[in-house]
Amino acid sequence: MTKNFHLLLAFLILALFMRVSGQELTHLSTVKLGAFDEGAAEMVDYDPATKRIFSINGEKKNVSVIDLNDPSAAKLTQTLDISEFGKSPTCVSTNGNLVAVSVAADDKQAQGKVVFFTTAGKLVGSVASGPLPDNLSFTPDGNLCVVANEGEPNDEYTIDPEGSVTVIDVASGKLGKVTQVSFADLKPDENTRIFGPGASVAQDLEPEFVAYSGDSKTAWVVCQENNAVVTVDLKSMKATGVKGLGSKDYSKEGNGFDASNESDSVEIRTWPVKGLYQPDGIESFVVGGETFIATANEGDAREYLVEHDNGEEEEFFVEETRVAKLKLDPKAFPNAKELQDEKNLGRMKTTTTMGDTDGDGDFDEIYGFGGRSFSIWDSDWNLVFDSGDDFETVTAETLGEGFNSTNDESAFKDRSDDKGPEPEAVVVGEIDGKNLAFIGLERVGGVMIYDVSVPAEAKFISYHNHRDFSADPETAEAGDLGPEDLEFIPASHSANGKNLLVVASEVSGTISVFEIK
Repeated sequence: MTKNFHLLLAFLILALFMRVSGQELTHLSTVKLGAFDEGAAEMVDYDPATKRIFSINGEKKNVSVIDLNDPSAAKLTQTLDISEFGKSPTCVSTNGNLVAVSVAADDKQAQGKVVFFTTAGKLVGSVASGPLPDNLSFTPDGNLCVVANEGEPNDEYTIDPEGSVTVIDVASGKLGKVTQVSFADLKPDENTRIFGPGASVAQDLEPEFVAYSGDSKTAWVVCQENNAVVTVDLKSMKATGVKGLGSKDYSKEGNGFDASNESDSVEIRTWPVKGLYQPDGIESFVVGGETFIATANEGDAREYLVEHDNGEEEEFFVEETRVAKLKLDPKAFPNAKELQDEKNLGRMKTTTTMGDTDGDGDFDEIYGFGGRSFSIWDSDWNLVFDSGDDFETVTAETLGEGFNSTNDESAFKDRSDDKGPEPEAVVVGEIDGKNLAFIGLERVGGVMIYDVSVPAEAKFISYHNHRDFSADPETAEAGDLGPEDLEFIPASHSANGKNLLVVASEVSGTISVFEIK
């Protein structure tokens, strides 16, 4: 059989799979915002009053404003210029008449800015944030804008600013008091990864994303590389604790994964490996008066190096290596030679900062990056649910030779040795009395849908991928590549009275609108 036949068969199976599942995404329209693989469509947010989407354009260094008054014909109508405040917009969020945009300084280790516009595009003002503001959003009650300041080191790891949170009072509809929340007094637990060379706790913690308790009294800030969450009390304006998320046991049935990009077929199986959850996107939701948090367990490694003019790379701190290069403890891994074969675990990327439990110089445990899943946690960050090996099982069944492909080319199992499909974004919306979680897969593409109405018993509903693996990735025919952010628009807020999902795809530079049927 030809490759094209296999691809056609995969798409037919996918269509059938979605029909029998009872939930479907129907594509309505797409807006192309920039060139291939230039980050032209990143973070997004929706304003229900003007029926507009605001999107970060990393290529053109501005904010794209997209009219959704006709969801079947979305169109770019305006751009917001942030150039006087810095060159790198990172996130956008709307609340009432305000649009907040986080902007990193030209020197990313310096203080950033949060720039405010009206939803009509008029500049309101700006305030200072911490270094490298990476994510921001408004509390559920709309009174505060909270900014996660990642504070990443420079490439040489000689300058390492502290991670922090900026809280801006907008209760009056105007810019009020600004509070910089320090992490200097936090004492990490044993599961929090503090491992940067010479870094203090505050320097090492790198805030990535923000979510809130239903009563707006607490903010949770996930620190992806640290595999931990910082709790911020929004009344006292203090960081009150940090908790590590621990690891996923890939040796347990239902937690398997495909580990090699060198083997010829899909082999989702259990392995003697632990996975650090390391969420990127997080989203809180309320069930029965209790707040839960859904996390997209992408994973991330620290790699700081400089490429010189002669093409040589100078490493200053790189934690990542392959399992084949580890010295494995013979008692813990009596079958080390077999495991380290490149068609088994040998190609899998792992960290050198964990696993030598007895300090004798070899590795007693193997840790991978990310969970290849999404999880649900309670408000104390105890694990309630994890999707296990669902994502790879479903994509293997539906995508055929597109399985574990990367996002800028179609290559079978290209990402199996890395972090698999890489769950990047998650959003939760209510439809017909049910809470549905939508999870975007950054590498292979597409959106997973789960019913999370009973968080401990979350159920897979369907998978939709608006991507054609047979097309040239640099062409429009390839569809959406590299979902970076999702926005759920309930029927009560949409222009056509339908529940909508907006997908921002970084690699294809597209914003696509789907009806949720």
